[in-house]
Amino acid sequence: MTDVDADLVIIGGGPAGLTAGLYGARARLRTLLLEGHLPGGQVLITDWVENYPGYPDGITGVDLIRGMMEQAQRFGMAVETLKVNAVGQDGPVKIVSGEGRGIRAHAVIIATGASPKKLGVPGEDQFFGKGISSCATCDGPFYKDRVVAAVGGGDTAVQESVFLTKFARKVYLIHRRNRFRAEKILQERALANENIEVLWDTVVTGVSGLTHVENIHIRNLKTGEGRTLKADAFFVWIGIRPNADFAGLAVRRDDWGFILTDHLMATSVSGIFAAGDVRATPLRQIATAVGDGALAAWAAEHYIEQLVK
Repeated sequence: MTDVDADLVIIGGGPAGLTAGLYGARARLRTLLLEGHLPGGQVLITDWVENYPGYPDGITGVDLIRGMMEQAQRFGMAVETLKVNAVGQDGPVKIVSGEGRGIRAHAVIIATGASPKKLGVPGEDQFFGKGISSCATCDGPFYKDRVVAAVGGGDTAVQESVFLTKFARKVYLIHRRNRFRAEKILQERALANENIEVLWDTVVTGVSGLTHVENIHIRNLKTGEGRTLKADAFFVWIGIRPNADFAGLAVRRDDWGFILTDHLMATSVSGIFAAGDVRATPLRQIATAVGDGALAAWAAEHYIEQLVK
């Protein structure tokens, strides 16, 4: 058996990574989770989680992650802070590198998630998690009978804006072009919805407020006219990007950079798996990330068993 620092290394400490860590540790694998910052990923900036099973009254993102972390560590999962910048191989051994250090493992699970693309306007960073969101399912219910704004023109922006009308009494949908890129049927639903006001040929120039979002500053590209929308929330749907650049060309990715896996979360490289939002998947939720993490750890366990026989 080749000497390694851990049987299983998990990169990323969100729900997918923590679930993989729990399953790996329970399988009695020497399991090491690496996180560049605080474990939790985007869940940490979610004030209240209401759609994760088992919590009928909801739970804070911080408490949910804390519970996941404590549970995985109770079974022996180790955690280190390390910003990973490469994943390579030395024969069958995987080498995870970062900050001048290399960690050798039999198998690796990449669970680094994805990040919403940003507009890059004043106030965006300040109010993210304080009225600015990229998840209507997560945060839409907080804005019942209130006014919200959204930006984007693709499938997600149009479909989620319609979803928001289940709660908000009015949704401003801001789009920089004069027509949507979304599927026709989604466009039809949005344009027929009396609670959605589309602002064509318009860009967002800033977001402001006291402690939470209050104002969305916009400008019409054709007239140059600027105005301010009063809104209680602002949803940004101009795309997301996977946190997978460190994987380089080692694993196959789709045209948007998301890691391609099979049904057992295996990537194109033997012994490297991916779970959660970083992989190509039609739904990105805490529940699906947890399922991915469990499958990836199970598959990694069986891979390691065959490897070290």
